[in-house]
Amino acid sequence: MSNPETTDDHDVVDILVADHREVEAILVELETRQGTPEHRRQLVDVVVAELVRHSVAEEAYVYPIARKALPDGDEIADREITEHAEAERTMKELESVDPSDARFDKLLAHLTSTIRHHVREEENELFPRLRAATAREELVDAADKVTAVKRIGPTRPHPGAPDHPPANRLLAPGIGLVDRIRDTLSGRPSSMNELREKQQR
Repeated sequence: MSNPETTDDHDVVDILVADHREVEAILVELETRQGTPEHRRQLVDVVVAELVRHSVAEEAYVYPIARKALPDGDEIADREITEHAEAERTMKELESVDPSDARFDKLLAHLTSTIRHHVREEENELFPRLRAATAREELVDAADKVTAVKRIGPTRPHPGAPDHPPANRLLAPGIGLVDRIRDTLSGRPSSMNELREKQQR
């Protein structure tokens, strides 16, 4: 995802909110149901890749901060991880459904609803509380870590993969490498930039 530069002006919340806006723009485009089935498939592939990278980054670096900084941090982190798991199962199903199949729109609507609910929770509850309870330096440092893990993390859903540190931090780069190889070999776009480049060829 195209995120703000991770400088002293941006913390991890800025990075994650920028991700949310980018995903929302793709979901809105998908809701118009315009374009060829192939284009809709590519948009779903991009939104899935963006969501997977975002989720892996949150689970590796953001939710551990919440667990430490907030009195109910364990409960919040566990709830958010459960929501990620539900979304990931839906994304996994979407991978194998043709865009012309009626199930495609049904699964996409479910994913969209799940993601929007999750975003509202994070932006209205978790993020403001994290900023209030955590030193700015820690949130800026987390922005760098989140940005780094998103560059090398998975781009496809892996519902069975670990979602807690340290296992997720250790396995994400290897899973991500395999995913990126698969994306390259199959021609699957994993970002809007890649999709635009593909369309221009």
